[in-house]
Amino acid sequence: MTSLSDTPLASAPGAEQLLRWRSQLDVSFPQVADVFVDCMVDANTKLSTEGLEDYLAQARFLGKMGRGVEPVLIFLQEWPQIAHTVGEDALSPVMAAVKLINKSPNGKAIAPFLQALSAVARRLPTQAQLQRYLDLSLLLMERTSTSIHGIHKTYASPSLALFFEQSPQLLALLSLQGLSHWVDYGIRNTSHHPEQQRDYFSLTSADSRAVLQRERHGTLLMDHTRALDLYLQALWQDADVLVPYSTAFDLQRQPMPYFDAFGIRLPDVYDERAGVSGIDRYRAALAHMAAHRRWSTPIFADNFSPAQRLAIECFEDARVEALALRTYPGMRRIFMALHPNPVAGCCNPATHSCLRHRLAVLSRALFDPPQRFQHIQISDWVQRFHALLAQGDSSTSEIAGLALSYLGKTRLQSDQLPDTWFEDTVVDYRDDNRHLWRFHELSDDEESFDTPRQTPPTEEIQNLPPRHYPEWDYSSQSFRPDWVSLYERLHPSGNAADIDALLAKHSALAKRLKRLLDLLKPQDKVRVRYQEDGSELDLDVAIRSLIDLRTGSQPEPRINMSHTTNGRSIAVTVLLDLSASLNEKARGSEQTVLQLSQEAVSLLAWAVGQLGDPLAIAGFHSNTRHDMRYLHLKGFGERWGDAVKARLAAMQAGYSTRMGAAMRHAARTLRAQPADKKLLLVLTDGQPSDIDVHDERLLIEDAHQAVRELDHQGIFSYCINLDAAADAYVSDIFGRRYTVIDNIARLPEQLPRLFMALTR
Repeated sequence: MTSLSDTPLASAPGAEQLLRWRSQLDVSFPQVADVFVDCMVDANTKLSTEGLEDYLAQARFLGKMGRGVEPVLIFLQEWPQIAHTVGEDALSPVMAAVKLINKSPNGKAIAPFLQALSAVARRLPTQAQLQRYLDLSLLLMERTSTSIHGIHKTYASPSLALFFEQSPQLLALLSLQGLSHWVDYGIRNTSHHPEQQRDYFSLTSADSRAVLQRERHGTLLMDHTRALDLYLQALWQDADVLVPYSTAFDLQRQPMPYFDAFGIRLPDVYDERAGVSGIDRYRAALAHMAAHRRWSTPIFADNFSPAQRLAIECFEDARVEALALRTYPGMRRIFMALHPNPVAGCCNPATHSCLRHRLAVLSRALFDPPQRFQHIQISDWVQRFHALLAQGDSSTSEIAGLALSYLGKTRLQSDQLPDTWFEDTVVDYRDDNRHLWRFHELSDDEESFDTPRQTPPTEEIQNLPPRHYPEWDYSSQSFRPDWVSLYERLHPSGNAADIDALLAKHSALAKRLKRLLDLLKPQDKVRVRYQEDGSELDLDVAIRSLIDLRTGSQPEPRINMSHTTNGRSIAVTVLLDLSASLNEKARGSEQTVLQLSQEAVSLLAWAVGQLGDPLAIAGFHSNTRHDMRYLHLKGFGERWGDAVKARLAAMQAGYSTRMGAAMRHAARTLRAQPADKKLLLVLTDGQPSDIDVHDERLLIEDAHQAVRELDHQGIFSYCINLDAAADAYVSDIFGRRYTVIDNIARLPEQLPRLFMALTR
């Protein structure tokens, strides 16, 4: 057996920790010692401290349950990635399933179960879906394991291990519902014939393949996630995680799409319906939710009855879809095909509550031409709805008033009946509208006065949709997902004449820069000589080649030349630290650091405008991880003019410096630029910090991780630091790609020169 002290990492930092983990594992198989170090290094980067302890405890159980070395080896190597995909909380149900299998005669199926689990988790990335898979597996084990006298399970299932081996392939072809039907068919038809059962679950029998083909229908969300992500971003300028849920097990009440802080939830499979393909049904659901995210505003639900809320939701759904059709009228065909077409009058108010039916009829009428609906009430409310939208986009509160008016005019006594009419009333591509409602969580009771309340965000932040970015935790060597909420907006404008005055103040410097810029400007044409194929003959080379030929020497065959443009292909983003420390006076100057930065960036923007390089300028500051602000001063598509000058003139500083998230956000637009070289220039006067971070190394390490991410995206990052003591930390972030400017008063002169040196 190879001891841990003999491994190369035994003398490296962390060897004591590895020895402690090895002691916790307490498994003596020599094969485990060969892979232990690599497995623990991987697990330490992907699992939390508690997750790591549970990981070792369960591995110890697998090593001592008497099933050989294979289960513990598979678990050690596969579980960290599974936990990273599904979540560490999935370990408890997985191990509960392992223990049930171990107590049965099916112990040999544990290794195939663990071996397939990683591939299964990639297809079923939520804990709810994985739990359904585990329940289905245990059901198969229970119904195919046989017993003597019906008391104890004595003989192993002929098909359980085969099912685990085939499950990755099956889940690549079927939804969870389809897999459940396929398994149920195999159990019912082959449970009394072991050989047929083996053939069925190994996908070798004709019945097995036929049932698989029958259940292989619809469009799986996991196969089209990337295409739908691009659809959401391109058409709606929206981005969020698409999370599948299964419709196979909730038979009495099918779940509906919805979105929350953790992503957009969609069914795992859509079949073609009413001539609309599965992918178009996904597009319809995403379009409806994206329209809500753009135009709907939550309102308080406490003062509305369930019937009133139902009416408000119906009118608001119709409003956002009408606004969506203004932008994308081609969606009307899909919405019309998928919307139910209830027949007016088919619900009997004497026996049923017809509120849902009346609302479904009205919702359909808002799509169709008004003359189709002769009923005076329907026609009147359709006209009032369109008249309200003719004045603009309207709002959720206005449409709520229209819905309450409708309900008051059309309410019937029978709406209170317990029997509700549901036929042709469910619009399945619409979400459940949970996002429309807010609730008073706290009362005015005396005991609630001591409850700590979070400070509400400022008014400007409430109007902005946040983007969420991860943050690197160097202590656990893992990302904190969606940790920072970043709000972006266009910077307020000031007086553009102030920037003109600053440029006039530095007119002498501008003239010197102008001479340097002329040397960097692209030239129109450059000759490329010695070409076998070119646009024209190079006479000098051709004559020399002819002389060589006449004298018996080997002639030069490359006698043509071509021309190319000597252009620059550079895109630059300047990222300004706008934290409160910029309000302090610069050393050796009567101006603040903010004023000097303003002058320097103005000169830089003017210089880049002379060169014609694409340039974006943005500022950032933060007030805890919940309130990160990213302010656009100049976009790539904007020319240097009064609009940009006005924003630069209004620059203000405040709050703290959370650099990593700002760099990740700046890279989103920079990497989309069609340039050969992409430069992110960070101008800051101090190290990353924030009031909710007590470990000063945390944000430094996060910024360093952001620099590494930008490197992988092909973005060159460079820091200009105005802190005289920056050498203690800036190299930890940017390596050697930084400049410390001790004399801040010279910043307006040095920044344009440094830019030209970096882009030459």
